[in-house]
Amino acid sequence: MSAPDVIEVEDVHLSFPIVRYRARGVKEAFLELVTGRRHPDRKRDFWALNGVSFKVQRGEVIGLVGRNGAGKSTLLRVVCGIYQPDRGRVATTGRISSLLELGAGFRDELTGYENIKLSGAISGYSPDEMTELADKIVDFADLEEFIHQPLRTYSSGMRARLGFSVAAAVKPEILLIDEALAVGDAAFRQRSVNRIEEMVKDDDATVVIVSHNMEELKRLCTRMILLERGEVITQGAVPDVVKAYAELTQQKKKS
Repeated sequence: MSAPDVIEVEDVHLSFPIVRYRARGVKEAFLELVTGRRHPDRKRDFWALNGVSFKVQRGEVIGLVGRNGAGKSTLLRVVCGIYQPDRGRVATTGRISSLLELGAGFRDELTGYENIKLSGAISGYSPDEMTELADKIVDFADLEEFIHQPLRTYSSGMRARLGFSVAAAVKPEILLIDEALAVGDAAFRQRSVNRIEEMVKDDDATVVIVSHNMEELKRLCTRMILLERGEVITQGAVPDVVKAYAELTQQKKKS
């Protein structure tokens, strides 16, 4: 008996408006410069996702690959509910933890430790539960020296390490990761990969990863999905999708 589907994306379309401006004469251009007001010349929709469909079973690790602008990050934001599609349906089952931006949801004026507690509260954990998890999070992120410093003093790499450590520690049933494996030194990246493997093996978690690091994706993923211009080009076994992605990249270089 196969595992149940925990992510269902069905015929999802998502557009963003693109407005272009053009001054119609010297006088209007001068008024626009002085007042800061600009009138749209024309407007069109950019379809970031165009009929995307796929399903993910519990315990799978799915890699989303594609060239820059293919719609990978947008798709993750639709799955976790940040964006609502214009058409189509998205359904998820289970607690979602996402690491879509470096330290997304953190507050710069709070310390690293206070941000850990805040993230736990947002995820539904009690203060006592987060106190128990905090030491493990700090140790994993390797931030003992800085954990009681304001987050505004952290480098982007430190923020990302803290963000991944929190996201992976709260035992999500679905973990969405956008390029987080590209930050930190080699030792931290290896710990991150190991942690994802533990989550899938021990907690039956489901993971969806956007990354350009093919070697890490080939090691982690059970399946992959290739996007191009907001459409699914192919999905399936890792070697097949890696080959299709390489062929697509070569074609675009030649054209």
